[in-house]
Amino acid sequence: MSAQSHLASPPARCPVDHARDDRKSASAARGGLIQAPTVSGFEAVRAVLRDTNGRQAGFKAEVIGKYRGKARPPILFLHGEAHRRQRSGTARFFTPRVVETRYRELMERTSDALIARLVKDGSGDLDRLSLEMAVAVAAEIVGLTESDIDGMSRRLDSFFSTAFQTGRGKFAEIMSFLLGQWRMRRFYAKDVKPAIAARRAAPREDVISHLLSEGYSPLDILTECFTYGAAGMVTTREFITMAGWHLLERPDLRAQFLAADADGQIAILEEILRLEPVVGTLYRHVEGGTVALDVRAANGDPAAVGTCPHALDPERARAPRVTGPGLAFGDGEHRCPGAGVALHESAVFLDRLLRVPGLRLERAPDVGWNPLIAGYELRHCRLAIDPA
Repeated sequence: MSAQSHLASPPARCPVDHARDDRKSASAARGGLIQAPTVSGFEAVRAVLRDTNGRQAGFKAEVIGKYRGKARPPILFLHGEAHRRQRSGTARFFTPRVVETRYRELMERTSDALIARLVKDGSGDLDRLSLEMAVAVAAEIVGLTESDIDGMSRRLDSFFSTAFQTGRGKFAEIMSFLLGQWRMRRFYAKDVKPAIAARRAAPREDVISHLLSEGYSPLDILTECFTYGAAGMVTTREFITMAGWHLLERPDLRAQFLAADADGQIAILEEILRLEPVVGTLYRHVEGGTVALDVRAANGDPAAVGTCPHALDPERARAPRVTGPGLAFGDGEHRCPGAGVALHESAVFLDRLLRVPGLRLERAPDVGWNPLIAGYELRHCRLAIDPA
C-alpha cells in the first residue's frame, strides 16, 4: 500500500554530494521482515497514525493479549477514551517544566558518575553507559527506585536484547515464553514489588504511585512497568549510542554540537533521530487488516524533509508542520509521551561525554536488528581515552 504525499515541498537545500547517505542502520533495517501491506509516504503514514479508528499492533500486542490473563492492557494498547484518560493522568510526569526542574539534576548526576567511571577505567562501552543512563532516568519517572540500577539494567536488557530470541518453531516459542515468564517474575520480585510496597507506604510523584491511586493491581503495574521498560529505557539506550557514534565520527558535527545552546543541541539530535529512527516500523490494525508503517521511509520522504533526505543536515528546510525528528516518536494519540525526556537526557549525557579530553571511538558498534521493536540494536561500541 502506498500513497503520494500532499505536503508542500520545502525549499531545496542539498550538500554537494547529492547521493550522500549518512545512515548507519540502513543495512540492518533491510534485513527486517515486514509481513503486512506497507505504507511509506510521510503524509500517508502520519494519516494512519492519526486515525482514531486504528488500533495498536506490533510490540507483541497479540502475545500480551493472549497471556496477560485478567491484567489490564498496558497504556501502549489502550485506545479511545480509556487511552486519553490514562495519558492525561500521567502527562504531568513528562512536561518540559517537570523534566527541567525535577529530572535534570538526576540526569547531570548520573552522567557525571558514569563518565567518571569511564575516565577511571580508561575505556568502556558506550551502549552499556547509555543503558545505565536511560534506566536511571526512566526508573525515577516510573518509580522503580527501590532496587539496584545496574541489576535492573541487566534484567531489562535480558528481555529486549536479540539474545533473548531463542529461534523459530513451536518448541522455540514455548521455551521463549517460559524463559520470559521466569524473567518477568524476577523483574517483579526484585524491582516492581519493592517499589509498590514503598509507594503504598508513602506515595510519590511518579507513575507507580499514580497507578496505585487508580486501583491498579500489582499485576497491572508489572505490565505497565514492562511497557515503560521497553519504551523509556531500551529505545533511549539505542538512540544515545547511535547519536554518540555519529558525533564521535564527525569532528565537525561534534564541534557544532558542543558549541550549540540547548535548542541547537536538541536540533542536532532530532536530525540524527530522523535519519536513524530507533523503531523503524510501526503496525496498526485498520479497516481492511493490519498495515506496516515504514517510519524510516517516511522520514526520508523528500516532500517532507527536503532534498538529500539521507544526509545528516540539522539545518535542513522541512515542509510545514514536519517536526525535527519526523515520525520517529510516532504521531497521533500514541505519540511517545517521553520524547522530550529522551532528547533532554541524551543532550545532557552526550554534552558531558564529548567534552572528555582524549575521548575517541576505539571500535564502532556491531549493528543488529531487533524484531521485537522492529529497530536497530547497537552493541560493543567501544570508547577509549588517550592519556594527556
